[in-house]
Amino acid sequence: MFHCNEYQQIHSRRDFLQKLGAGLGVASLASLINPLQAAGLGDLASPQVPGVGGILPRAKRVIYLFQSGGPSQYELFSHKPVLRERHGQELPSSVIAGQRLTGMSAGQGSLPMAGSAFDFKQYGQSGKWLSSKVPYLAEMADDICWIDSMYTDAINHDPAVMFIQTGSQFPGRPSIGAWSSYGLGSMNENFPAFVVLLSGGGGGAQPLYPRSWGAAFLPSQHQGVQFRAGADPVLYLNNPAGITNGARRNQLDKLQELQELQRAESMDPEIDARIAQYEMAYRMQASVPDLMDEKEPDYIYDMYGPNSRTPGTYAANCLLARRLAEKDVRFIQLYHRGWDAHSYAPANVSGMTQNTDQASAALLKDLKQRGLLEDTLVVWGGEFGRTAYSQGKIDPQSYGRDHHPRAYSIWMAGGGVKPGLVYGKTDDFGYNITENPVHIHDFQATLMHLLGIDHEALTFKHQGRRFRLTDVHGHVVHDLLA
Repeated sequence: MFHCNEYQQIHSRRDFLQKLGAGLGVASLASLINPLQAAGLGDLASPQVPGVGGILPRAKRVIYLFQSGGPSQYELFSHKPVLRERHGQELPSSVIAGQRLTGMSAGQGSLPMAGSAFDFKQYGQSGKWLSSKVPYLAEMADDICWIDSMYTDAINHDPAVMFIQTGSQFPGRPSIGAWSSYGLGSMNENFPAFVVLLSGGGGGAQPLYPRSWGAAFLPSQHQGVQFRAGADPVLYLNNPAGITNGARRNQLDKLQELQELQRAESMDPEIDARIAQYEMAYRMQASVPDLMDEKEPDYIYDMYGPNSRTPGTYAANCLLARRLAEKDVRFIQLYHRGWDAHSYAPANVSGMTQNTDQASAALLKDLKQRGLLEDTLVVWGGEFGRTAYSQGKIDPQSYGRDHHPRAYSIWMAGGGVKPGLVYGKTDDFGYNITENPVHIHDFQATLMHLLGIDHEALTFKHQGRRFRLTDVHGHVVHDLLA
């Protein structure tokens, strides 16, 4: 990438050709961000307009409810009566079959099976087995596409979060929201294309880092913009004391003149990104307070639950996500922390579902009643699952579960996926996939396809190599598409 300080006065023919090439690169970038607008042919907000790679989008936007820490599929979506029948007995070594364990349970002398402490029932025409801890989601069973055969390559939190969010276990790759913004651009002028909301936490929650929603080597305006609870939802957005909007406008105009002079000298495309960010921040000074101050009818707050009136909670963020969807924000990412249950798994799941189940289901209902679910893809899931055996002490009512990358569950709804589909199967212990495995890269390829992006076509050249979200892997899971 070019940098402002790399060039002085330009005189040679070689330098002229370098500038010409950079200029063509900027033009190519603009056409990739929103190719039809660059050609004067329309807006990608239209569902009839092909996205990247000639694919017609089924979804205009994504709301990704990321459950950080690894929710236990056994306490939520994976009904395994064999584990209950053999609770406390040793998990057969043939089930593990040499698979790696984390250092937290590899040294255990025994790996006793842990049956779920919660009852399961079948719901809807799909007959999906669901735990008693998700009664609100159970009401929406036939609106949801359930994937019970997800698997990942990572076994510890940070690499696993990076893998599902960026396609690589190592930091330094763009996030899935940044790729979506880069590939399709924004559908509005007053909000970022990619917005991030955080909730949950506490002393036992796994940390999250901004690189999970970063742009890495993509132009920086595509990184996620975090909205916080409180008086200043976006840091440094408000004018300092004594600075009026008119003064800020004049300052930005003069700053843009200087930056355009620098861009003409160096042809650094990051200058364009910086100008775009300044202008977006100026427009957000009006749009963000209006959004945050918007009042809802009492029945809406009641539908999302009592916490929906408290800014920064998961319920409040789900409600805010619906508002952002109405504003045509392209990618809305909620991160909810606290699912890491190495001990006292039943208590952990009880607390986490109390905070998330009602609001997750309410978001689906709310989008559906407003006609938004059809073109909004909602995703719920974490970075990996939990083990069939107990980590540490086990008794009839309490046990822990270690990380398990080889089989877990997520769900999707709206946005072009099949409602009421239960996809994939695992063995009687829920430890290994026996039918229709879905790898992280397959999930990413499918999400991009639903947005109208060919995951193999959307690339960015960096350090001599063309990168993409799915690296050199991934297949669209067409069975999931409506």
